[in-house]
Amino acid sequence: MPRLSKIGAAALAAFGWTTGAAGVTASYLVVAGGGGGASVIGGGGGAGGLLTSTVSLSLTTTYTVIVGAGGVGSINTTGVGGGVNNGVSGNNSVFSGIGISTVTSIGGGGGASNSGGSANGLSGGSGGGGSGGGTGGAGTLGQGNNGGGSASSGNYGAGGGGGASAVGSTGSTTVAGNGGAGTASSISGSSVTYAGGGGAGTNATGGAAGGTGGGGQGGSLGTGCTAGGVNTGGGAGGHSMNVTNSTAAGGSGIVVIRYADTYANASATTGSPTFTTAGGYKIYKFTGSGSITF
Repeated sequence: MPRLSKIGAAALAAFGWTTGAAGVTASYLVVAGGGGGASVIGGGGGAGGLLTSTVSLSLTTTYTVIVGAGGVGSINTTGVGGGVNNGVSGNNSVFSGIGISTVTSIGGGGGASNSGGSANGLSGGSGGGGSGGGTGGAGTLGQGNNGGGSASSGNYGAGGGGGASAVGSTGSTTVAGNGGAGTASSISGSSVTYAGGGGAGTNATGGAAGGTGGGGQGGSLGTGCTAGGVNTGGGAGGHSMNVTNSTAAGGSGIVVIRYADTYANASATTGSPTFTTAGGYKIYKFTGSGSITF
């Protein structure tokens, strides 16, 4: 996308450019919202799906960016496997426009609750952790990993949510499962880890740790669970046996677009992305939905 890209379509044609023709190769990172944590010895929320690649963007074309919100903590509805108070799955993040295939990262699966017996974690970008003997939810191939399974006796350790780089750990009769690790990216100019799974809750002391990349801490009898990191796509931590306390939400997602700084700035944006230059690149970081035109 040379600096001519800001002038009108007629002038572009005069210089041999065609409106909508390929203009620049850009890299992108698209991370979906993380899954919510569950109450009653809850499984950790699965991380939002994470996708990275390169794409040829076109001149004068507007591309849509949707940044998925994290799933809320458990709600009073019947969940998969008979459990109630399962966490809600996160929302998808999307990068789309004419000339490219739509890029959709899938929201992380909600963690499962033991309040109705054995329950499986919900599937998503990465799967939520199981509870009460239930299995972890399935992750999406190329975006994340499965959630961990859970114990059906003892302290009923729930499973950790899956992360972008690793499955969630399986809970045991004595300890809850940790969240799976996320994936590091330097697309924004410095290394940041995204899409860690949420740690699970337990009916004992010492909730499980969230995965690196925004995964929330699991709750215990003495400690509440924590939310997934904002704009990391991290899964929320699962809660302990004490259902009177609030459960935690998954972290919101993010979309980052980067291309060489020898090309012109985007001609227009909406949604107030953060614009920076670093290491020879121009970088647009969307923490909320919007659009970008080249």
